[in-house]
Parts: sequence; structure tokens; C-alpha cells
Amino acid sequence: MLYSGIPTLSIPMVRVITVTGSGVVEVSPNYVQLQVEVSTEGKDVQQTQAENAETMNRVIESLLALNIPREHIQTAAYNVFPQYDYIEGKQVFRGYLVTNAVKLKITDVEKAGIAIDTAVANGANGVSSIQFGLENPELVYQQALMKALQNAQTKAQTIAQTMKLALHTQPISIVEEQQQNGPELYRKFSMASSQAGTPIEQGEITITAIVTVKYQY
Repeated sequence: MLYSGIPTLSIPMVRVITVTGSGVVEVSPNYVQLQVEVSTEGKDVQQTQAENAETMNRVIESLLALNIPREHIQTAAYNVFPQYDYIEGKQVFRGYLVTNAVKLKITDVEKAGIAIDTAVANGANGVSSIQFGLENPELVYQQALMKALQNAQTKAQTIAQTMKLALHTQPISIVEEQQQNGPELYRKFSMASSQAGTPIEQGEITITAIVTVKYQY
């Protein structure tokens, strides 16, 4: 049955512009982490462990002398492995390999090269996993997020002006899509001696924020 006397309700169509904004902030790292290793080989396991411990203690004391806090020096790995040679198809015991590794955090980035040289001069024979980072990345991310929102707003205004649209300045939706920290910088190498100062290039860390914003017009 049709009721011609009842007015038809019209629902206004919501027209939306969707834009993606990005913001990038580049900052210098304020700390560096690296791993210092002492590897020792020998026939007798206890003697090899003792030699390794003596060398590592000397390395740690030298790092403490650089005013690196003890709480920033942490054992990362300790391994004892039997070593074998294969002679004419037969497995021949060669001795033991003892490896002790400590993770080191340096808040004065400029000291990274000095710390490596000092550790090597005192018996370390491996340095790996150099990683630069930020103590408070969230503060930098907030700056990147602000830039991303401004970038989205500029895009929406440009579209509206070009298309002669009456854009509402307040967004109806903001979605924080992703957070990208980095690239964090890594270098891995091993050394037996250091004849000159080890150059460590800290570079910059890039923090990126991306948002999707919807505006009504």
C-alpha cells in the first residue's frame, strides 16, 4: 500500500576528502651500543677460562677508566666450545675456545672510537653490533607527528582550493598509520689490533610519522 501523504526523508550525503600526511625528523643519536668480545684458545679448559677471564677483566677496567658507568657494561654471552681439526678424515681434538662478550652502552657518542681502541689495546679481539639510538625517541616522534598532520592539512587545503570546494577545517577522522624509527645504524667488524684511532661515523637517525586524515566538504 502506498501512502502518498507521507513526506520522503532525504539523508544528506557526506562528502569526504581523504589525505595521507607524512612527517620526517632527523636527529643525531645520543647513545651508542656495541659488543666487545674476548676469545681465547687453549688445550686445558680451566686454564683457558682463567686466561679469558683475566683478559676480560682488564678490558672492563680499562673501559671503567674512561668513565663509562659499570651499569652500562653487561655480559652478553659466554661460551666454551671444543675445537676439532679433521685430518685424513678423522676428527682430532685441538683444544677449547672460550668466548666472553660484554654489551657496552656509551652515552657520549664521541667516545665510541676511543672505547673500541681502548678495549682492543687491553686484549679484546672482537667488536661487533655497533648500534646508535635515542634515549627518548617518543619526543622526536611527536615532532614528526606534528609535521605529518600539518602536511595532511596542507594537502587537503590544496585539493579544496583547486577543486573550488568548501572544506571544513576540522578533520572528522585521524588515523595514525605507522611509526618508523630508523634506520638505526649498524657496523660489524673484528680486529686483532688497532694502529690508529678507529673512526666511527654516527650519522643521523630518521623518525617518520604517517597519518591518514579525513575532512568533510
